[in-house]
Amino acid sequence: MQDWLKMSAADLGRAIEAGQIDPRALTDAFLDAIDAHPARDDIYARTTAERARTEALGAAKRAAANFRKGPLDGVPISWKDLYDTAGVATEGGTRLLKGRIPEADCTVLRRATNAGTVCLGKTHTTELAFSGLGVNPMTGTPPNAIVPERAPGGSSSGAAVSTKLGLAAAGIGSDTGGSVRIPAAWNDLVGLKTTAGVIPTDGVIALSRTYDTVGPLTRTVEDAAHLFAILADVDLPDWDGASLTDETFHVAETIVFDDADPEVAPAFETTLDALGKAGARITRGPVPEFKACFDTMSNVSPIVTSEAWAEWGAEIEAQPGTMWPPLETRFRQGEHADPAKDAQARAEMDAHHASLVARIAEHGLIVMPSSPIMPPNTQRLLDDHDYFTQRNLLALRNTRLGNLLVMSSITIPTANPMCGFMLFAPPHHEERLLRIGRAIEKALT
Repeated sequence: MQDWLKMSAADLGRAIEAGQIDPRALTDAFLDAIDAHPARDDIYARTTAERARTEALGAAKRAAANFRKGPLDGVPISWKDLYDTAGVATEGGTRLLKGRIPEADCTVLRRATNAGTVCLGKTHTTELAFSGLGVNPMTGTPPNAIVPERAPGGSSSGAAVSTKLGLAAAGIGSDTGGSVRIPAAWNDLVGLKTTAGVIPTDGVIALSRTYDTVGPLTRTVEDAAHLFAILADVDLPDWDGASLTDETFHVAETIVFDDADPEVAPAFETTLDALGKAGARITRGPVPEFKACFDTMSNVSPIVTSEAWAEWGAEIEAQPGTMWPPLETRFRQGEHADPAKDAQARAEMDAHHASLVARIAEHGLIVMPSSPIMPPNTQRLLDDHDYFTQRNLLALRNTRLGNLLVMSSITIPTANPMCGFMLFAPPHHEERLLRIGRAIEKALT
């Protein structure tokens, strides 16, 4: 049964299909592993054991009748504590929402349940998903799955750690500025950032309604593809002929390597070399849209902080001192937003987006390190608020370009288990990214 906890979600589904695994025993194995883990309460905000066992029973009956709902029917997964779950507290990682119990499942949880997946419970997140580091002294900070003393990455911290440590076959997170890709990169996982609007966010606790996206954190690209198909309600991507031979990857030489930790560039270049040997064409050059994007944020409006304060400012004011101070400070950066400047920033971002799409059409998919830094020491982040702020902005720097410029994106593990390799594609290119990601995965293994 210990091997079950290390298998990919797709392999578990195939074993259920072949009659080699009973979904009830599989679910019990995950629930037992969660209960036995010393960091359980820092990874899971709460488990849903009764629901999981009921769903596993249904999956077992369907398997026995050769009437499975899909390839992940009976496979247990975790859910970030943003996703409404009927009758179960969904608190967004913050005491501001303590005791919030929704009456119905959100749309994406309903879709996953209808596909037969088993809901193990709700994983910890940074407060209201507004940090890329994953530390949350108010409700729980998961240990990094590779080096426990380091930050797990956020905001989908528990989703990543539960998956990597064998406490879920996969995790569902969200990504507004990097919250799927950073924890995936820092915990040796695949993370898919979807195009805003492709997967519904109704019933999902919001941070920025313009940029919030739903995405899976998984052990393999195949698992990410299965979950994307379920959550987006689309067909599974066609893997046939997936190859790097006709692909061009354009290495961004603007901003993304600035101030990088020394381990980052070697991991990236080693990966790039392997892709070149597998037939990919590699080009390098500036991507001026990246600087333009940050200039707009700095000189006009950051947009996300404006939306975050509009969403949560009243709650924060009503419960002073409830949030961790560095996070409250970050929210308050949007307190005096100017609607005219927000509108100007959106118009400028639209122009930057169009220019970047044209650049990708000419030069190939943009590639870069998923994060310019390695995960910092958790205790130092908690003790030194200035250090937290500096590291948080740097951790998010590369990933949030994909959100602000409305890209689809994926991070793939490298030989260094805390450094990810990230690709940007135009919006609605998830199937293309998953096909390429599958080919990259094969080239690296």
